[in-house]
Amino acid sequence: MDEYEQLKTVWDYMKMNHVITHADAIIAFGSYDPKVGEYAAKLFLDGYAPILIFSGGQSDSTKMWSKSEAETFYDIAIAMGVPKEKIFIETTSTNSGENITYTKELIKKNNLKLDTAVVVQKTFMERRVYAALSKQWPELDIIVTSHSETDLEYYIDLLGYDSAVGDILGDLERIKKYPELGFQIEQNIPDDVWNARCILRGLGYCKKEIQL
Repeated sequence: MDEYEQLKTVWDYMKMNHVITHADAIIAFGSYDPKVGEYAAKLFLDGYAPILIFSGGQSDSTKMWSKSEAETFYDIAIAMGVPKEKIFIETTSTNSGENITYTKELIKKNNLKLDTAVVVQKTFMERRVYAALSKQWPELDIIVTSHSETDLEYYIDLLGYDSAVGDILGDLERIKKYPELGFQIEQNIPDDVWNARCILRGLGYCKKEIQL
């Protein structure tokens, strides 16, 4: 198995493959990939939920943007035809844990009732978002999804091969480490997936330690 196939093994594991159904809200967590906001807006326009929530400030990967991730996604949604009164944003979170905490505060502040949500993120973050929400917001019934166009090749083109490998392996490391820190539920990582990670690390990817 060549290194691309090893990476694809990890990639396939990270996808949850949830079937999208109607929910109380669509929530998009912040990202450097505008397609996260685009897809969340599309799901709203397709009628999957009555409100749209964007959560995200600015991180190292988006500090070059003139606006927060949530505001950037808001602009995308408005341009696509989502009514502004149907969009709620929080603009200060800088990681997934804060996305969850500050989104819960936003919901409380606006007296919104959420029992179910479709949550949108980058494709290779689906499993980690699911694990984090299951731990930190267990009462919320969630479906986690991503834009159908954002396959492995998309992120290689977007980030460059080495950076794409680093980001994908970084999320796998977090799936392994975060449960013991209390951030996520534990997820079973199949042997072939962890072996693929070890092979890719051994080939020199992630030369510096992944920031957890």
